Amino acid sequence: MEKYGLDLHGSLLLDEYRELRPTLLVMKDLVLDILRKDIADKGLMVTATEARVKEEKSLAGKLELKGAKYASATDITDLLGARVITFYSDDVDKIAAMVENLFDIDRENSVDKRKMHQLDSFGYNSLHFICRIPGRLYSDPEFPLLNEIRFEIQIRTSLQHVWATLYHDSGYKSGVEVPHIYLRQMNRLAGMLELADEQFCLIRTGINDYRRRVQSLVADGHLEGVALDGDSFKSYLSMQPFDALNRKIAALNQAEIQEVSLQRYLPILKAMGLNTLGDIEKMIKDYHEDAYRLASFQLGVTDIDIITSAVALQNLCIVHILRSGRGKPGLTALYNTLNGESPGNAALAEMVYKQAENLKLI
Repeated sequence: MEKYGLDLHGSLLLDEYRELRPTLLVMKDLVLDILRKDIADKGLMVTATEARVKEEKSLAGKLELKGAKYASATDITDLLGARVITFYSDDVDKIAAMVENLFDIDRENSVDKRKMHQLDSFGYNSLHFICRIPGRLYSDPEFPLLNEIRFEIQIRTSLQHVWATLYHDSGYKSGVEVPHIYLRQMNRLAGMLELADEQFCLIRTGINDYRRRVQSLVADGHLEGVALDGDSFKSYLSMQPFDALNRKIAALNQAEIQEVSLQRYLPILKAMGLNTLGDIEKMIKDYHEDAYRLASFQLGVTDIDIITSAVALQNLCIVHILRSGRGKPGLTALYNTLNGESPGNAALAEMVYKQAENLKLI
């Protein structure tokens, strides 16, 4: 067994830690399982959930400096440490609420580092809970101290974690006094990271507000003022705007309609100059009958009994391209986007162009 040069009290604390270690290892796995399950159940997104039992060598170093302040090893609250790292700073509070609901919290020894800075100072930001596993949550007679030993849970953002790692590696744990100039630079960096955390939250809030506005406008039918983008197109597709034409086309051969994603048509629609959802509605209104005639010409002489839900939109795009004078190059570009670039797309465009000519769609 390794000797660390501790005094008698420190050595006794270390011996006590060795006896506690099997319980700590059980607690580590249990705490991780509890946290991960509740995070998943609540649909929260985090970058990491991790835990560790303090290594003996690390504890010996701590006891050498601070051993006298502990009456027993169970007074050391970070023998077991867990950490949850979030993407956004407002998610720290959501995880905190979850932790408070799960575990018994030692309020006196818990600390919110985020609230400790002065108005003109920056630095380490993290929420530290000192916890116990309540018997109502889990107990095991083989490990009677499992519900008595306190442990630490740290909650911080990814950027706060970057700061903590840099600061600890370069200053706090180096054992060397860091020159003032470097501490000042690190504090400036802390301020930048804190601002970045705030801005990421504001951006997410803005995007979520935008999505809610778009969904409301689409639901109310106010499509002219809704810009065509990924979010608005997704909301629009939920209204199934092409279903009527799909069913009409399917009726030609009593065909079954196979559902496929229409999201890949977004860049095609934008390339065609459609800028709002109102533009798509106008395309449906203006070219509904021509798109149906084209489908009827294509399917009428076949016995196809399965079509995809993209057939209506694809034929609407074909008619729009031809009516707007983009001709064979426009059709080739359409098929290149849908099928990947291939010499066969030009031949397909030629065939569809001739069909359109026969139907006098050009």
